[in-house]
Amino acid sequence: MTVLTTPNALPSTNLRSLYASGQFALSIEIFPPKTAEGDAALRQALQEFSTYNPAFVSCTYGAGGSTRSRTLDWCREIIDRVGVAPTAHFTCVGSNSDELIDWLGQAWQLGVRNIMALRGDVPQGETEFKAVEGGFSHARQLVELIRKEFPEMGIGVAGYPEKHPEAVSLETDIAFLKEKITVGGHAVFTQLFYDNETFYRYWEMCLKQGIDAPIIPGVMPITEYSRVKRIVEISGTKVPAELLEQLEAAHLRDDKAAQLEIGIEYSVQQCQDLIDHGVPGLHFYVLNKAHATSQILQSLGLKNSEITTG
Repeated sequence: MTVLTTPNALPSTNLRSLYASGQFALSIEIFPPKTAEGDAALRQALQEFSTYNPAFVSCTYGAGGSTRSRTLDWCREIIDRVGVAPTAHFTCVGSNSDELIDWLGQAWQLGVRNIMALRGDVPQGETEFKAVEGGFSHARQLVELIRKEFPEMGIGVAGYPEKHPEAVSLETDIAFLKEKITVGGHAVFTQLFYDNETFYRYWEMCLKQGIDAPIIPGVMPITEYSRVKRIVEISGTKVPAELLEQLEAAHLRDDKAAQLEIGIEYSVQQCQDLIDHGVPGLHFYVLNKAHATSQILQSLGLKNSEITTG
């Protein structure tokens, strides 16, 4: 694979135009590992993902921005190992506006052309989100800042098919989403879900509220029963009862291979249904592992030139 060493060599993947052609686009999300072993494993995973020619790879950072510099390090890795312009996650947590602008400038110089603009989670031990002095409390404010200071940046924002946990209602949550798009957001990437009908209802409600930005479903492959059970307990995400029963039965047999097979088979069916309904792309939360997602992409026939790069 050709290693790209300068931002100018990267293909155009700005979120403002990426989905405009109407072609399907694949994207992958990773997070900065905490160990050298994790770094090595992620580099190998990125090499494997590069064979699927993703439109972009996004990189998160830890709670409170604890790995923010590591995010930039891994954006450089994405450039070199996958050959696409990375998308960096960015939140309001723990920074005033000057610090936010400084970090955005560093990202731009590195070659980052897209930002996932998120408010960020409530810090551990606290019950509500509080902005630092001179900082922001809402993702909408972060979008406004990016549009003002770095107008060429593509901006992704988060959507919640089962509503944000702090939202009073789904309708209220969608109203907040519309604000983020109105002030400059270019594309919506949803939280994970396992019931496609939930996503389709959300999609329709967004359209009825005049949200014309592309809405890309977020997918997290199921690899084991304990993980999906934990997701349900933490987020309240709906999982079809039949799927849970199959996974639980395999779990009780201590059959991890069967759990993985059940999860992958379900994810393939879920993704194919989403594609059949005309979604503009799929955004995979891969948890830094390539195996399950690679199997899903192979089963779907989504490989190389079959996926747009912008």
